Amino acid sequence: MNPYHHALSSVARYGGKVEDYIEIHHWFDLSKRSWADPRHRALRHHTEGIYDCEEKFGYAIQNSDGRTVPTRYIGEDHVREDLGFLPTMKDWFDKIKMEKWMLMTQQVPADVHAQLMENKAVKLRK
Repeated sequence: MNPYHHALSSVARYGGKVEDYIEIHHWFDLSKRSWADPRHRALRHHTEGIYDCEEKFGYAIQNSDGRTVPTRYIGEDHVREDLGFLPTMKDWFDKIKMEKWMLMTQQVPADVHAQLMENKAVKLRK
């Protein structure tokens, strides 16, 4: 679904107008601009993304009918409409195959490591 159709679904469920919900639904799908493939959803379509939505838009919105609607409900609806359930971020990351480039491939030089450890010890003593 696209943000407009998600917003229509929110109107049917909670009342108000498309404009009350469109920004939230658009935010969930912003990652499409980088990768127009269903895997774009790995960035926000999970329980952590729903918490991020609450932080960005507040815990609730008041729609144009005057009804207060929790943003969590709107986010959960969006994710369920796209995926059929509410995955966690771990559910997505467990499906990502680990590649060598994802790991630290360079060793830290001994002198840099010693300096880092010294700085860490100084901070711990404070």
